[in-house]
Amino acid sequence: MSTEPETTEEAGPRTPDTPGTAERGAARGRGGADDHGTTTGTADHGTTTGTAERTAGTGEAEGAEGTGEAEGAEGTGASGGAEGAEVSEISGAAGEAEGSGDTGGSAVFETAGRAEGSGTVEAAGEAEGSGDADGSEVSETAGEAEGSRDSGGAGSPGDSETAGKAEGSGAADGSADSQGSSDSEQSEGAASATGAEGGDGGRRSEAEAELAAQRIERERIERRKAERHGPIDSGAKLSGTAADLLAAVRAVESGEKPPATVFAEPAPETVAAVRRVLAEGGAPDALAPQVATVLGEGADTALREDPWQLLRVGGVRPEQADGFARALLGAACAPDDERRGRAVTVWLLEQAAVAGHTALELPTLTTALGRQGVPDPDAAVQGTLAEGEALVFQDALEEPGAPAVRGSADEADAEEEERPVRVLVGLERYALAEESLADGLARLVNSPPAEAGQSWDEVAAALSGGAAELARAVAGHGLVLHTGGEAARAEPAALLGAARAAGLRAFAVCHAPDGLRRTSAQPGGAAVEPGTGTVAGLLSGAEGPGRDADGTLELDLLIVLDAPQLDVEGAAALVESLPDGARLVLSGDPGVLWSAGPGRIFADLLAARVCPQIASRLPDPGPIGELVSGIGAGELNQVAAPGKEVVIVPVRDAGEAVHRTVQLVADSVPRAIGVPADQTVVITPGHGGAAGTRALNSALKERLNPGPGRFGGFDPGDRIAYTPAPGRTVPGVVVKADADGLHLSCAGVPVVVPRERVEGGVRHGWALTAHQAAGARWPAVVVVLPGDAAQALSRPWVYTAFSRAERHLSVVHGVEQALPKAVAEVPPKPRTTRLRTLLLTQRTD
Repeated sequence: MSTEPETTEEAGPRTPDTPGTAERGAARGRGGADDHGTTTGTADHGTTTGTAERTAGTGEAEGAEGTGEAEGAEGTGASGGAEGAEVSEISGAAGEAEGSGDTGGSAVFETAGRAEGSGTVEAAGEAEGSGDADGSEVSETAGEAEGSRDSGGAGSPGDSETAGKAEGSGAADGSADSQGSSDSEQSEGAASATGAEGGDGGRRSEAEAELAAQRIERERIERRKAERHGPIDSGAKLSGTAADLLAAVRAVESGEKPPATVFAEPAPETVAAVRRVLAEGGAPDALAPQVATVLGEGADTALREDPWQLLRVGGVRPEQADGFARALLGAACAPDDERRGRAVTVWLLEQAAVAGHTALELPTLTTALGRQGVPDPDAAVQGTLAEGEALVFQDALEEPGAPAVRGSADEADAEEEERPVRVLVGLERYALAEESLADGLARLVNSPPAEAGQSWDEVAAALSGGAAELARAVAGHGLVLHTGGEAARAEPAALLGAARAAGLRAFAVCHAPDGLRRTSAQPGGAAVEPGTGTVAGLLSGAEGPGRDADGTLELDLLIVLDAPQLDVEGAAALVESLPDGARLVLSGDPGVLWSAGPGRIFADLLAARVCPQIASRLPDPGPIGELVSGIGAGELNQVAAPGKEVVIVPVRDAGEAVHRTVQLVADSVPRAIGVPADQTVVITPGHGGAAGTRALNSALKERLNPGPGRFGGFDPGDRIAYTPAPGRTVPGVVVKADADGLHLSCAGVPVVVPRERVEGGVRHGWALTAHQAAGARWPAVVVVLPGDAAQALSRPWVYTAFSRAERHLSVVHGVEQALPKAVAEVPPKPRTTRLRTLLLTQRTD
């Protein structure tokens, strides 16, 4: 038996809130207690009451996509259809990238809307997301095309629906040229990644290629042996992002360079010159500031000499760069142009980073190049390596089940030399950041803890239970991993408070301002609050203890909460900044989605087992905690929700899903649960489609804050999601707009977004994707699962989304059996990374 919701408007598949919404989902009927389990609630929530006969679970709860999902073009599988979306999949886990800029308005660039991401490159599997992309073809490489960037506009009208959801990374800004990585590995970048060498241009056999790769691996092993006997470099030798930041600051402080030359925008004359070149090639002149920023001084000359350099700008696709090159070069433009091969190689590696990979296996990369129309993929890779635009690595492969090497050192070395290797190609910034991160973690693990024995004894004595266990592990080790759900946050918070009370220099960082609120809300939060900040604030120097003369953070203990959200560059910058003897605690929930940026730091460290791991035994309380715990174990269980903590609202199609969502946020949840609309967030698998964030935000704005949208579609009072950097989203509210730009209030902090950055960096924020919601929780969450989102679902996605709710979770459910199937059977999408291998190599050296 089902009951209709008591709302102020009539329920129906279409409402004025959703004009012209396509009804794509198959009509599935509503009453399906048989399909949805026992649903709990009252008529206020439009729930059904009945007995679950087929699937376990009242528990299709609302949540926000959590840690690990990138903030950008996270599309809903086939949700509403990605129109002609190009997806370049390369092996594995998906990335969601947002805010790649606008590319609209010419015959070459048929993307008049916002390009929300640079595409999804997936390695060894299917991408976790898709979005809308008008005007490009579906290009699948080594997998099923399930992820794409958003780029609305005047493309081909055909409707090519991509299945899946781009969950993953946006590439982080900044350089991560790791000075700590070996020069010899950089020289390997010029070596033949396919085993071809010599002037005859002949191709080696597979056996010869493997022997060559093993020889290089043996040389690297010898180098590591030699380095092992040298002193461990302290944080005084910074590298990567930390080194770049410190160098810039010192250059300004010393007077060597004025601030304007270090942090300045591109010169107006450079932008103007680039605009002229773009106009000649039929490209939108709106790209000029981005091109000038990416290519630097002389960008116009570089672009004229190599038009395919346009691919370095986010959101530009190979077919667009090809059209631009044809317009500039005329008859000299050819598919086998080596400049095109190099540019497409770099572009594919950038897309791999968007999908979360730090490198790609060589066969995967060459296959992708072939699908992009590069006649000789091997030569393209060789040229890219020779120009230093990418690096090649040979990493020893682990043999599952192989026994540990025993015997003499010589026998162990011989065994190590015979291990097979895999050839990987990666962009320098990510590959070397991963090398630097591995070196820095090994330094923390191997360097003796600083002398603070008495203080740590006091810390452990002041704590009990899991917090005391964590303190004892931290007292004797430089690196400790701590795992658990939301309730487990109390243990590192208690450790932080006790350490500060004992006189230790301790600090904790979160990825989002909401994480600070939740940490301070733990017992003893008053003592914790002064010692907390955000990752971005600590690295920039705006928060935290500051740096000493050597550039290292003046800390004895650094706790990183929500550690699964760390990407490789952010993690490297943090670790590089810690002095010898400092302790690092990485704490987080291993069940949530991986980072928005490249890498899977927390998962790789857990798998490598190079340091103590403390698992919290504190369960998350209440029906929502019980539901989420079951999902983490692969089960969608029924839960008792006497206070309507968990409610399921079955829907037939995407149009009805939008209608029901607006009812829940604007009427039912405030009335029945007591949570106002401004404390409720909507989570959906992607931006595009009939029930994506754009459609939902449009309907919610019309109901909750109607207005003309005079400033880029925004009005005062609009809820927004601001992206200050790729992979990071900050929720906020529009205050006003003036000549300076759009004025926002983000977690109580005033922010002004310049006019030219509004379209690329600000979205409406009533409805978010999971990656956008990462690191935050809300009193009430509405998770929207339209029927065409089934292929976007995975266990980490459901776990993350549902766990964003604190008091109430509603699930607008249209995926039938796909939800329990995703929880039981769909694991995280794989990512190609090197960190675990590097850590294991250093442990055995």
